Amino acid sequence: MTATSRTGMTIPLTRTDTSVLSRWWWTVDKWSLFLLCGLTGLGLLMTSAASPAVAERLGLPPMHFVMRQALFVPPALLILFMTSMLSPRQVRRAAIVVFMLSVALLILTLFGGTEIKGARRWLSIGGTSLQVSEFVKPAFAVTAAWMFAARRMGEDIPGNIIATALLFVVLSLLLAQPDVGQTVVVVAVWFSQLFLAGLPMLWVALLVLVGVGGLATAYFVFPHVASRVDRFLNPQSGDTFQVDRALEAFMNGGLFGTGPGAGTVKAHLPDAHADFVFAVLGEEFGMFACLLLVAVFGAIVARGFIRALQDSDMFILLATTGLLVQFALQALINMASAVNLMPPKGMTLPFVSYGGSSILAIAFGMGMMLALTRRRPGEQT
Repeated sequence: MTATSRTGMTIPLTRTDTSVLSRWWWTVDKWSLFLLCGLTGLGLLMTSAASPAVAERLGLPPMHFVMRQALFVPPALLILFMTSMLSPRQVRRAAIVVFMLSVALLILTLFGGTEIKGARRWLSIGGTSLQVSEFVKPAFAVTAAWMFAARRMGEDIPGNIIATALLFVVLSLLLAQPDVGQTVVVVAVWFSQLFLAGLPMLWVALLVLVGVGGLATAYFVFPHVASRVDRFLNPQSGDTFQVDRALEAFMNGGLFGTGPGAGTVKAHLPDAHADFVFAVLGEEFGMFACLLLVAVFGAIVARGFIRALQDSDMFILLATTGLLVQFALQALINMASAVNLMPPKGMTLPFVSYGGSSILAIAFGMGMMLALTRRRPGEQT
């Protein structure tokens, strides 16, 4: 790793260099950073492979989605790198600002958002559609972690009550859209943090029962949830076109795939570049490529937890846990839906699926994870 000196000469970033860039380079988890950048590159590749057929069906230029995704990659990488340079206190402040702004925009979305298929989840800003719920997830994870940690460390703050109140605010706004999938992810993040903060096992059992009851309630309250569950349990009860085409793609791909660009199922999958990009990967690159991608996600999550557990700061442990649970669960839901292991849910595959809001929000979340898991020998956090 090198840097440019004042004389214009390129010099190495040594451990004795006290510049911000040098301190960042020698303390950040380079393997996780490398894997996250690799996922971003894979996302561009898969958008190039899967989206032209979708664009043509919509009457758009073949490279429409590719060019749009390419516009979001540089700012996403910039957010990832800049956020990873923050201190834990700066991470907390950034998360609070983004959380407050996201909540305000979620309220605005309910009244002025774009309604698609009966859901109002998108807000048009400057000609660009923004899915605000993507940003509220990482911001909530860090904000809730701060509250739980404050309560755990004996500070004079009702942290558990505040974190729970914030949860209900977010859930109310998400269910009003409605967006049950994002709601499940947010609840999982909150529950994992509360559990690590020292929740008694009796409360764990009670909250699990409440969660099961909530899922059952969603089945009866939201028709689209009931429809997806019914089609998953009984494929004969409704349209399973996308799931059937996704499974067909995996069968066509076999072990090594049909080759880049040679897949055919993407010509029929409406969401081949987004919700079902994993199926396109399976058809064109094969089962081994899919397993490698799963391993990459697993490695990022594992390294994040290992580094977080080596830190004695409760806030860092809880915030990193929330961010990694969100990242892992979102990837799991996307891939499990594609292989019909769970009812389909419109959720992007982190960094790989097409989506400007998704890649920017995930870059912000993973940037905070990298910042929190940096080595800080002798530094009080």
